[in-house]
Amino acid sequence: MVSEPRDLEDLPYARHLSAPEGPLAPGEDYDVVLFENSDFTGTRGGSARFTESAFTGVAFGDCQLRRSRFNDVWIAGSQLIDTDLAGTQWLDVEIVTSVLAGTALYDSTLNRVSFFGCKLVGANFRNATLRGVTFVNCTLRDVDFADATLTDVTFPGSTITSLYFDNAKADNVDLREASEVDIHSGYDSLKGVTISDAQLLALAPAFAHALGVTIAD
Repeated sequence: MVSEPRDLEDLPYARHLSAPEGPLAPGEDYDVVLFENSDFTGTRGGSARFTESAFTGVAFGDCQLRRSRFNDVWIAGSQLIDTDLAGTQWLDVEIVTSVLAGTALYDSTLNRVSFFGCKLVGANFRNATLRGVTFVNCTLRDVDFADATLTDVTFPGSTITSLYFDNAKADNVDLREASEVDIHSGYDSLKGVTISDAQLLALAPAFAHALGVTIAD
């Protein structure tokens, strides 16, 4: 997992990338392919497999890619709006300055995935498994991690508002470097999450409310 975003030309397979030979199709294999400024709006490409491939400036609006696999993939400047990615598998993936709004990632598995400067609004990670995932300088709003399993997940420089954490399972999830943290629900599932002293003070009223504690002088 990289610590900072790479440019397209920095990818080890960059010079081998070639344009796709046809439209996005279900069940197809895409190896060392460059999707540049493609419009996949409304496309159905479920169970596709992407390996050592790159997406730049791609529109995935209302695109269905359920149960697809992404292995060593780079995505930049793309719009994943109302994209159906349920049950997908991600390994060694970078997602850079992209928008994920209403994106369905429930039941998915993400291993060593890095989000850089992304905006995630209403993204659904319910029952997903995240291992070694980082959200760097991202905006997360109304993101749903209910029933998800998170291991070694960090949020450096990210703003988190209205996070849903109900029945989530966390192991070494670190929120200390997040610039703002607001949790909508799931305070009783925060075991395994590390927060800073300042974050504890900011969240204290919500903690008290969740526990039914009255604070009075």
